[in-house]
Amino acid sequence: MVVSYHLKPAAQDTGYLRRVWETVNPASCPHTYNFHLHTVASDGRLEPIDLINQAIAIGLKGLAITDHHSVAGFQEAQAYLSSLRSAQDNAADNLPQLWTGTEITSNLAEVEVHILGYGFDPSHPAINSYLQGDRPQGDRALAGQVITSIHQAGGLAVLAHPERYRRSATDLIPLAAELNIDGVETYYAYNNPKIWQSSPVKTETVQALAAKHHLYSTCGTDTHGTNILQRL
Repeated sequence: MVVSYHLKPAAQDTGYLRRVWETVNPASCPHTYNFHLHTVASDGRLEPIDLINQAIAIGLKGLAITDHHSVAGFQEAQAYLSSLRSAQDNAADNLPQLWTGTEITSNLAEVEVHILGYGFDPSHPAINSYLQGDRPQGDRALAGQVITSIHQAGGLAVLAHPERYRRSATDLIPLAAELNIDGVETYYAYNNPKIWQSSPVKTETVQALAAKHHLYSTCGTDTHGTNILQRL
């Protein structure tokens, strides 16, 4: 007998992730998908298990924990989800999909930016050195090298919150596209409202640039506090 609830897409399934990203819109975050979350494994305040419990409570379909230079939070959350799936039988179909994720500090055109990696194999030697808790230095921090390393590990790369840097998204997104980045974090709440909503003017700018350069648009709360529906 085939038991379907064990056939959830793998944490490294970028094919499924691409299909999800094709559906992302301004209403996707934070109640359906959330691709930017932090835990105590880096600079967040949530324990990974508490984060997953919140995701289940609000009915998230999919998420990624993107701790800075670490997958420790992801690994704890994934183990917890696996235990829930084993215990809940068919009810486990309602549990969210969790992808591997991380946020890597990088250098793009002499500007410090953050590149989000998703769906990669964390044991792959190309990415493993970026997951040791420390920001990369020198050539390893170059955005092109970070993007290539994520790709070599089987993952997808996204420019985080592109309107938060010293240079505008209009400057940075084309440069990132030249380096073969896969997407941009189009839907982001720059002013951190209490009820999460992507910033309309900046979203329009980023959305147009993503379309022009044939990039995926993703969304995320960038949670660092204790509520996954907000940034802080």
